[in-house]
Order: sequence, then C-alpha cells, then structure tokens
Amino acid sequence: MAININKDAVYRAAKPQNKDYKISDGGGLSLLVKTDGTKRWLFYYRFNGKQNTFGLGIYPNTTLENARRQSEEARKQVADGINPAEIRSAVKKAKQISKLNEERIEEGLPILGSFADVTRKWLDSISHLTSATTHKKKTSRIERLAFPLLGDKSIKEIKSADVLAVLKPMIDKQQLETAHRLHAEISSIFAYAIVHNFTEYDPAQPVAKQIPAQKVKHRAAIIDPKQVAQLLRDISNYQGTFVVQSAFRLSPLLFQRPGEIRQMLWSDVDLVSREWRPYISKTDFHHIVPLSTQAIAILEAIQPFTGGGQYVFPSSRGDGRPMSDNTIRTALKSLGYDSDVMTAHGFRTTASTLLNEHGWSPDAIERQLAHAPRDQVRAAYNRAQYLDERRRMMQAWADYLDSLKAGAQVIPISRTVQ
Repeated sequence: MAININKDAVYRAAKPQNKDYKISDGGGLSLLVKTDGTKRWLFYYRFNGKQNTFGLGIYPNTTLENARRQSEEARKQVADGINPAEIRSAVKKAKQISKLNEERIEEGLPILGSFADVTRKWLDSISHLTSATTHKKKTSRIERLAFPLLGDKSIKEIKSADVLAVLKPMIDKQQLETAHRLHAEISSIFAYAIVHNFTEYDPAQPVAKQIPAQKVKHRAAIIDPKQVAQLLRDISNYQGTFVVQSAFRLSPLLFQRPGEIRQMLWSDVDLVSREWRPYISKTDFHHIVPLSTQAIAILEAIQPFTGGGQYVFPSSRGDGRPMSDNTIRTALKSLGYDSDVMTAHGFRTTASTLLNEHGWSPDAIERQLAHAPRDQVRAAYNRAQYLDERRRMMQAWADYLDSLKAGAQVIPISRTVQ
C-alpha cells in the first residue's frame, strides 16, 4: 500500500473547481478540496466490513506532517482491531466532560459520574417515597459519613475496600445501627447506578458480612404499679422550668414517642375536640391522640405562655426550635432515674404493659401507640380505628395514673366506662 504519495506543494497549489474533489496521499489519507476553497484532511478505512471516514483537520492549519502522523496512528488501531472513530469520539466526550466538570466544580456541583453525582440522582428518585424529615436525615447521613471518602470518586472505580473504609469507624465505635443503615443506603445507590448504566456491580454487597449483627436494645421502663406511683409523685415534684414540667407531666398521660411530644405543634392541638393530631414521620401517617381531662388541663395551663408560638414546648433558648430531645432524659436523671431504670421512651412501654394487663384491646393499644402500617389506604383507615374505645381508654388511663400518684390501692384500670 503506497503512502506519502505527494509533496506538500501539491496540496498547497490545489485550487477549487466546479465541484468538490479529493487528492489522495495514500494509505487512506486524502485532502478534500471544497468549491469554496476550504481544504480538509480525511481518513478513509474499512472496519468490520464497513466503510468509515473521519476528519483530521483543516489544511494548512493541520499540516501534511500532522495529517500523516494521525493517519498512521489510525491505521495501527485498525490493524489491532480498534475502531479509531470510537477512540476519537471517546476522547472528544472526555474533553467535554472535563470542561463540564470544571464548570460544575465552580458552581459547587458534584463531578459527573461520581458517587456524589449518582447519589444526588438516587435521592431525587426516591424523594416521593419518604417523608421530608426522613429524606433530610438520609441525605445528611450520606453526606456526612460517605461523601468524605467516596464523594469525588468515579462510581465505576469504587471497590468493596472503599465501602468498608467508610463503615469501619462506625463498626469500631459500635454504632452498628448507623453502619447498617448507611450500608443499605450505599447498596441502594449502587443498585440505582447499575440500572441506569453508571456501573456494573455493587461493591457494597460483600461488605454486609463485615458489619456485626446489631443487638436488640430494649429501652428501660418501669412497669410495676407501685414504682410507677413513685415515679409520678417524683415528676409532680420536679422543679424544672414550667415548660419542661408540663412536657414531663404530659408524657405518661399520652405515651407517644418523645420526639413527637417535644415537637408538639399548637396547630395540631384541638382543645375543643379534645384531640391532638400529629403527623408521625416514623410510620408516615397522621395520628389521632384523644386528650384526657388531665391532659387538657396541662395544655390549657401552658397555652398562655407558649400559645402564641409554633411549638407547645419551645426551646428555652428562644431560637424558634422545640425543646431539646435530651430534656426529658435529663429531667428523669435529675430525679434519680438513670437510663437503665427509666427512659423517656419507657412511658410507652409502661402504658402498653399495664393497659394490656388490665384487659384493654391490644388493637386499640397498638393504634394508640401509632404502630400503623405504611400502606396509605390502611393507614388512613387505622387512624380513626378504635377511636371511641381509645377515648375511653385514655381517660381511664389518666384516672388510673392519678389514683396511683395519690397512693390509692393498686386496682385494675377500669373498663366500666365503656
């Protein structure tokens, strides 16, 4: 195959004609002379039985020597079974991505194809499946714990050892719940990446066995009626601020999750209907909590102090946030109840245990504890289910706690009000 047929003077002297024409330099390299006088280097080759062409540049900006060098590289690629057009396309795409990534970095955006980039796409894809609060927690956890090591890495280059390196500090500190949650989220990100052709495998999968099984941790709670009676008397004598006193006294009456009580909104409380209707993010549904006479009295007493704000129990700092999640825990500890004896969450166990022991409907108790299914249709149905019985139960429970606190003989929680 003849190559380098002509001298540069031949191409320099070529003049435009009535139609485009080519001057061959051999080996697939030709100069295309256009009718407007433009001269373009072209390389012609066959690959897998098909004719292919791509440009090498405009003459004389791209010199004869440069064009011959490019065509020689292309011929070697074809001989090695590589399509030079695909190589050129990949290089061009890489340059475009590099330029785009420089712009993204300047704008504070993640690099395309990086773990952070794919994570953002995955988070967007599941945003409608979780509550805003849950989605925010998930996003924060990944950003804080996974991004420092994985964020800028190409998702195709991440290995199992990289994933383990993210989880190892949590494993060493026995923060196993966080480790399991984060591992599941990383694996979900890779599942999304596989489906959307960002990568071909999930390096998080082999890491699962490296995370020790989490031991079930039961929150301490007092369930003996005599001890409950003493606890109630101690709560009654608690000398904290009026806001904390009120939240403390309300906790055993309502036995909802501590986070829900401390974040109670006045907009969710209806003193006339004697109901509190919070949104339960953990089970993703709107709950109905019937308010006993005793609960109403506590809320009516605090309303003049906090009713003008958003939260029933605002932070003492006056920063527009609710009471701290450590407040009730600290109050219990100040009364001599360490976390291995009684916890803020333990009021739920206390109520559940005693109400079940005294014959109240397990289904009504479960509904009152807001143990509702995630299915939206069932959740809407269960929200009001057993409501009449729950109203009676909540008043009977409040009366029972009063009798215990007053030192009355321990008797069953009466169901005769039904």
